[in-house]
Amino acid sequence: MKAGSINDINFGVFRDKKYAVSLKEKIKKLADSIELDKINIMHVCGTHEHTITYYGIRKLLPEKVDLIAGPGCPVCVVPAREIDEAIKLALDGIKVYIFGDMFKVPGSRMSLAKARAEGGNVSVVYSFLDAIKDFKNNNVKEGVFFGVGFETTAPSFASQIANGNVPKDLRILPSFRITVPIVKYALKVHKHNLHGIIAPGHVSTITGAGAWSFISNDFNIPVVVAGFEPIDVLLGVYLILKSINEGIPRTYNEYERVVRWEGNLVAKSYIKKVFTEIDGEWRGIGKIPNSAWIPNSDYESYDARKYYNIKIEKSMDTPPGCRCADVVLGLAKPTDCKLFRKVCTPTNPIGPCMVSSEGTCSIWYKYGGHRIFDES
Repeated sequence: MKAGSINDINFGVFRDKKYAVSLKEKIKKLADSIELDKINIMHVCGTHEHTITYYGIRKLLPEKVDLIAGPGCPVCVVPAREIDEAIKLALDGIKVYIFGDMFKVPGSRMSLAKARAEGGNVSVVYSFLDAIKDFKNNNVKEGVFFGVGFETTAPSFASQIANGNVPKDLRILPSFRITVPIVKYALKVHKHNLHGIIAPGHVSTITGAGAWSFISNDFNIPVVVAGFEPIDVLLGVYLILKSINEGIPRTYNEYERVVRWEGNLVAKSYIKKVFTEIDGEWRGIGKIPNSAWIPNSDYESYDARKYYNIKIEKSMDTPPGCRCADVVLGLAKPTDCKLFRKVCTPTNPIGPCMVSSEGTCSIWYKYGGHRIFDES
């Protein structure tokens, strides 16, 4: 592994217009020196897509540099079957706690929002800790937290369980997914012809920047862990082009102010203690090896799926015409979908990508890349 040096980077000007313009010129110069007709860079974070689209970053870049939104939205990849499970529990009278992003995500037949309108017991909370407090303070008899998220979210559940802070009748319906396997899948199975990866900053606070070195080691393309300001993203592009120009695939940690190479060791130890890896279904994509977490044998009493033995006969991940799975994998842009902005809107979402604040379709619908950073 070759870790890239970023000592020459100015980190104090994350929204500085002049610095953005100077980076724009450096990026253009590097891109012109690279003998490729197209330079494809995939990012794997919904917050990165928000920054890129809101600030019009794509319009700042040379035409030959393409920023592709990849699998960076945890809500978007929850299988419809697992949403159906949460809906069934809620309609059976069990109190189901959820994050706000999950409220309107469609399952096979309805969303949790519609389930609550039909009498389902659904409660939107900010955190697992809030659910624990509500459960105790309101003497709830049975509760289930629909646990959705990537590596960033899982430790908040694991730590409370490991420390004995969770009441025995408050369980979790695990829908946690792991990002490293899906990136490996995208690189191995789908031929994007990628020349670089911008790795997720939030996830990397847990996994560490070192978790992404397999990209440069095994696939011979550079990878940059980047933050979420416009300058962070531009620096990510710049560092990838610099690595391509040098002919040496490197792993850079641009987000050094937050991310360590080894990650958050305490958080990772809680995950290891409480959860076990299994093959996970990704909505519309299929089963990815070792890409999901469920409570291990020591803590399986907290697994609502096992405790209630939930049975869903049929489920439907992808409604007719919806291209959300292709958008998640970076194989299509929202505008490639015939439903986008016509039938599928935030008030009438057909697929999950139009619901979450991290969903590419939702971001493109709201912002559309209208803002040019150096003219804002």
